[in-house]
Formats: sequence, C-alpha cells, structure tokens
Amino acid sequence: MSDAAATPALPAAATGRSRLRDWGSALAWPLASFAVLLAAWEWLVPLARIPEYILPVPSAFFERLWTDRAEIFQHTLVTANEVVLGFLMAAAVSIPLGYVIVSVRLLEKAIYPVIVFFQLVPKIAIAPLFVVWFGFGLFPKVLLTFLLCFFPTLVASMTGFRALDERVLYLTRSMGASAWQTFRYVRVPAALTYIFSGLKVSAVFAATGAIVGEFVGANAGLGYLLLRGTSFLDMPLIFACLVALSVVGILFSYIVDGLEVLLMPWQRKG
Repeated sequence: MSDAAATPALPAAATGRSRLRDWGSALAWPLASFAVLLAAWEWLVPLARIPEYILPVPSAFFERLWTDRAEIFQHTLVTANEVVLGFLMAAAVSIPLGYVIVSVRLLEKAIYPVIVFFQLVPKIAIAPLFVVWFGFGLFPKVLLTFLLCFFPTLVASMTGFRALDERVLYLTRSMGASAWQTFRYVRVPAALTYIFSGLKVSAVFAATGAIVGEFVGANAGLGYLLLRGTSFLDMPLIFACLVALSVVGILFSYIVDGLEVLLMPWQRKG
C-alpha cells in the first residue's frame, strides 16, 4: 500500500527538480555574464588610465549605491510608481480598445489611422508641453509613460483578437455559447499570447517614459537624480542610478512574465 502511494510522487518530484534546474539555469547564466563583464570593466578601466569623472569602475559606483542607498531608494520608489501607474493605465485602456476596434470595422477605419498619426509624434518632443499643461507633479510622468506603452499594447491586442479563426466562433454559436462565454473562454485565451507580447515591449518603454518625464521637469525620481549627478559630474552617482533603474526594469519584466505564466497555465513547461 505504501509503495503504491509513493509511486505517483516520483514524477512530481522529478518535475519539481526539473523546474528548479530551469530556474537555476535562467538565473546563473545572466549572473555569470554580468560578473565577467564587471570584472573586465574593473580591470580594463585602470589599465586604460581612464579618469573616474569619465568612466568609474564598478566598485566605485556600487560603493556609492550602498552609501547613498536611502536616498537612491526613495527616488527609485518615485520612478517605480510612475512606471507602474503608466503601464497599468495603458493596459487598462489599450486592451479593451483593441477588442472594440477589431469588433467594429467602422471604428477601425475611423479611429485607428488617427491613433497611428498621434503615435508618429515624438513623445520626447511633447514632454515639455505636459509640464506646461500639468505642472511638475506625478501626472505628466504617468501620462508620458502611458503614451509610450499604449500603442505597442494596442497593436498586439488587435492582432490577438483578430487572429482567432472565424470558424471557431461559428462553432461556439452552434453549441449555444453566449457572447460573454465566447469572449471569456475563446477570444481572450486565444489573444493572450499576443497581448503579453505587447505588454513585454511596453514594459521596456515604461521606464523610458518615466525617466524622460523626470528629465523635463521633476524634483524627485531617478531621472532627477541623474540630472543632479550630471550637473556635478558625479559619475559614481550617475552609474548607481543606472543600476537602480536597471533593477526596476528587470523586476518589472519578471512580474509581467510571472503574470503570463499565471494567466496562461496551458503554456507552462513541465
């Protein structure tokens, strides 16, 4: 009896070990690459006699990252808040709008060209206008982040909702499924792969939008701290801010990947 009960546990344990190996491999290789890069940087900069005010060694800006950790952390929270709010706003608007545009052909002909036209306007060029219109607070940074994230998510959502074979919709109707059931159980799962592709691209743009907004006008955030470091040629502070910004982007990308795994269990490996 005990042997029979123990038999099904073997595949699960093997699967767990396989997942641990996959996670370990996914973390080990990037960490090893960064370690080699930083070691080469630490060795080559003094060898080339490059002054610190041009290019500091990693030990210098990591030390600065530690000594000024409280201040850098506070500014990192400000930037991370702008990134998250702008990204969520873009997802909340662009995904439903993509479905509506695909569902109503007249809207696709009338609205989509207008959206493309406004997308062609450089966001960096209109960032100063946001400061004039909305001031130096949180909203202009969130709005700029929203604009940078909106279009990639919208295009991906439209592609996903359009990719479903029409014959599948005919089949669901013939089986008596309601419009809501078809949307929830057929349309959304079929479009999720494309939607998350757009969200991953938007996650990269989100930090850029927040930093550009802080460059134009802010009194807090990593962009503000970068400008302050540039004014005093404080290169260790600048690179410490870049490290903090990279950590925010990496964590945000992992969160999006985790949501993809959570919402699309049929694509899990193992």
